[in-house]
Order: sequence, then C-alpha cells, then structure tokens
Amino acid sequence: MKFTVSSSALLQLLATTGKVISNKNTLPILDYFLIELKDEELTVTTSDLETTLVGHLKVDNVEREGVIAAPAKLMLDSLKEFPEMPLEFDVNDSTWEIKVKWASGSLSIPGASAVSYPAMQGVGAEHKEILMDVDMLISGINKTIFATADDELRPVMNGVYFNYEEGKVTFVATDAHKLVRSMAECVDVDFNASFILPKKPANLLKGMLVKESAPVRVMFDAKNVIFQLSNHKLVCRLIEGNYPNYNAVIPTANPNKVLVDRVEFVNGIKRVAVCSNPTTNLIRMDIGGNKISLAAQDIDFSVSANETISCSYEGQPVTIGFKSTFLVEILSNIDTPTVVIELADSTRAGVFKPVYDDKRASEVLMLLMPMMINA
Repeated sequence: MKFTVSSSALLQLLATTGKVISNKNTLPILDYFLIELKDEELTVTTSDLETTLVGHLKVDNVEREGVIAAPAKLMLDSLKEFPEMPLEFDVNDSTWEIKVKWASGSLSIPGASAVSYPAMQGVGAEHKEILMDVDMLISGINKTIFATADDELRPVMNGVYFNYEEGKVTFVATDAHKLVRSMAECVDVDFNASFILPKKPANLLKGMLVKESAPVRVMFDAKNVIFQLSNHKLVCRLIEGNYPNYNAVIPTANPNKVLVDRVEFVNGIKRVAVCSNPTTNLIRMDIGGNKISLAAQDIDFSVSANETISCSYEGQPVTIGFKSTFLVEILSNIDTPTVVIELADSTRAGVFKPVYDDKRASEVLMLLMPMMINA
C-alpha cells in the first residue's frame, strides 16, 4: 500500500473515527484503525464491537492498494505534530511496517495484519429506511440526550428512543426523574417503527452531524441501525427491549400555568441552590400572585436563601419542590427566552415547554418529577 495524503485531512478523519475506540477493549485489535486503500479512496474503520464508524478520504499518487491495521494512539500522536503538508505512506505488506515520509524526514510505525479485525454488522433485508433532515436529527438528539439514564437494571433508558409514526418522528429520553419528548413533522415517514439508540453513538452522531448539510439516510432493523452521512457511516447495535409508555406519565390536566423569563429563572435557582442540602438539592417554589418565591436551606449548616421572581400566573397558589440540578438542566436545554410551566399540584410532575413566537413544525415537552417538601 502506497499513497500520498494531506496531513491535516488524515488527522481530521482519524480523530473523528477514533472517538469510537474504547479505553477497555476486550480485543487488542480494536486499539487499531482498520485502513483500506482502494480506487484512490482511503477507508478508515474503528469499532468497539457495539458501534462501528467508517470514514472515507480521497488520496493521491496511489501506487499500491491494500489493507492494514494501524495503532490508533501512535498514529494520532504522530499526526498531531505536523502542520499542513503532504505525507507519503508506504506499507510493507509482509512485515506490516508503516513508513511515513515528508519533505524533511520520515518515521516508522509498526502495523498489524487486518485479518482478525471484526466484520462490520449490517441490517437485514426486512429493514426500514428513511431520509432524515440534518437539523431535525441534531435537534432531536440535542434536546433529549441529557435526560438519558445510566441504569444497569433498566438498559432501555440508557439511550434515545426514536419513534416513527405516519408523518412524524418522536425523540424521547428519560431517567425516571426527568423526561423529554421532542416531536417533529416528517412527511417521508409512512410506517410505524421504533428503536433505542445507545448514548455513546448518539453523542458521536451529534458531533458529526454539525458538519453535514445533506439529508441523512437511516436504515434499521430489530438489532442494528445505520446512519449514512456524506463521508461517514455509523453502524451500531441497538438497545433491545420495550421502551416505557412515556405518554402515560405526562399529566394532561394542568390547570396552573406559569409564564416566566427563562434566564432570570435559571439564575435565581442557581443563586438560591447554593444554600440547598447537598444531598437532596431541594429547592422550594411557592407560586401565586404573579410571582415565584424560591427558597432553599441546609439545616445542618444553618444556611438558607430565598429569592422572588416575577411571572405571569394563571391558577391556584401552589407550593412544590424540585431538585435544583435537574431544574437547571431542563431550563438550560430550552432555547427560548420565555418558558411555560404547567402544574397540577405538588405531587404531580411539572411540565416545561418553550414559548415560540411562531408556529413550529416541532414540539418539545420536558417533564420533571417533584420532591417531597419537609414542613
């Protein structure tokens, strides 16, 4: 295998694909990049057995094609030290030595045979397929991923749930304390199907989609999903199991509605939460008469704080407690200046929604379970 490539282009490709590589690989070969050269295109593959990422790059001056496993850390550490310049790669097909030459020097890296590299998973003949708008996909993952769980006993909650129904797609995440549901119109959906995308590939996908502009092809069956981007392909094993019935926990009759400036509300919570109990992070909210009174205390250290924030309120006076860290998390993931909070009573979940000036093709709802307030 022999070719010439831009140092910065190769580093960018390896840095992106390298994010899949786990720190605790069970197979030594998974600490390597699988590099294949064919038809003047370099294909780089990484895997952790659950997630596989494939990237492509056009190269120059191809003299010999081939395939090799290259040590990931050594390759990345070496390439980081180069400014933008052409590098010539020459691989010995019998000793697997990788020689890299540039205008003023050269280096040698020991490679390995690619024979033992695990084969990439795919989807079966009965798979579903859809083209998804990039912005819709980014928004759906961004809005929900923070609410995913780390729960070994309930693995279905450790990912983002994609639910396709006629004309729309719904993204959901929950950890049993908070829940986020983001619905978007998708006219191309003409089937009913769903899957649970694990957190790691969801984060990887989120990072790669920022550089995309064309629609993303999504193909999935009961076990795997493939996201086909312009220069990358992400293949991952899905979380198996039935996702909880999330609609059943969303309260529909919420007679009490709060309209409040989101930034002012978040900053007030942060100030008061400093004095909350570090174990519970409980913050008390007394709502009524177009104002929210925030209060927190830690009896053990004799500290307390309170702040009053003006709002627009419809309903009966309500006193409710929330975990301040979850409150801040939810409000920080809403992107509008104003937020509406819908409440039933102190024992039912609070529903948080962004307030838009215009009609949107998407709808976001965030839910937070209350905490008991000790009198």
